[in-house]
Amino acid sequence: MRYMMFIKHPQDYGNVQAPASLYQAMGEFIDAATKSGNFIDGAGLQPMSAGSQVKLRGGKITVVDGPFVETKEIVGGYALIEAKSREEAMGIARRFMELHLEHWPTFEGICEVRPLEAETQQ
Repeated sequence: MRYMMFIKHPQDYGNVQAPASLYQAMGEFIDAATKSGNFIDGAGLQPMSAGSQVKLRGGKITVVDGPFVETKEIVGGYALIEAKSREEAMGIARRFMELHLEHWPTFEGICEVRPLEAETQQ
């Protein structure tokens, strides 16, 4: 089953340089997950100032450029994974967060894991 992992945090880390050791550890983690068939796609996102929102509210569509002041959590990245079970998907998410704890102890965030609708899977 496919799962989408959203990496969320309370602040925009876009202008903060993550430790080099985290990039190295994440590269190894993604390489291993790709070889095992678990990792399909993923990436970090640029700062909120580079983003835009297209809103539909009250029957009207508006476009707002970032940064977005009303945001409580920032989506900083995503990963699309393949897992045999929810437990396996949660293990992958936990390992991802453990790498952050180990290499960037001041990072605070959430890895939200959600299964894709069955009919949308390839």
